[in-house]
Amino acid sequence: MSNLASIFSSQGRWREAEELQVQMMETRKRVLGEEHPDTWLVIGNLASTLWNQGRLKEAEVLEMQVLEARKRIHGQDHPDTLTVMSNLAFTYFKQGRSKEAEALFAQVMEARQRVLGQEHPETLESRENLAETYAEQLRWKEAQELQMQVTNIRRMTLGEDHPSTTSASASILHALAMEINPEETDPAFEDWLQHVLGLSIGENDSSEIRWSNEDV
Repeated sequence: MSNLASIFSSQGRWREAEELQVQMMETRKRVLGEEHPDTWLVIGNLASTLWNQGRLKEAEVLEMQVLEARKRIHGQDHPDTLTVMSNLAFTYFKQGRSKEAEALFAQVMEARQRVLGQEHPETLESRENLAETYAEQLRWKEAQELQMQVTNIRRMTLGEDHPSTTSASASILHALAMEINPEETDPAFEDWLQHVLGLSIGENDSSEIRWSNEDV
């Protein structure tokens, strides 16, 4: 039943996945108990299914339950706990609750730095999430600082041309978009952008940075 629910989810058949996950949740509560990790695993999957249907408030309720359970079972800094915390932060973010999202993303980032290290992919992902939250609040300087950290680490560990490196670079430029004057842009800088990211600056008398979905 779990595999079938996963197949439905991968196909975007959320209602069918939801029906199966509700059945599994009830069965696991009855057979394994409410505090069993496998019970909370299926509840987390159900929250994801609700999230993907745009039912953010319902997803939030389940995510909060799962988060508290993970803290009890695994502890505050366990990777599974931090994953659930990050998911809840995304749910806040999608509802426009940037301050609440920021607080959780910051907790996740700090914990992953302690547990996994500065250069771990999940730690870098957490920094990007927090940077995006800053950008949503128009806090460009703070967003830029975090994205620069991510880019520098990825350059050292993955190389200049790795897709993850260029993706982080694109995020930095997005954070700086409001500050760039196309008339003052160094042509060499524009060439670098076009080469690495497929970006163009100053076209059609606009200061907006645009990038092609095909290239980034």
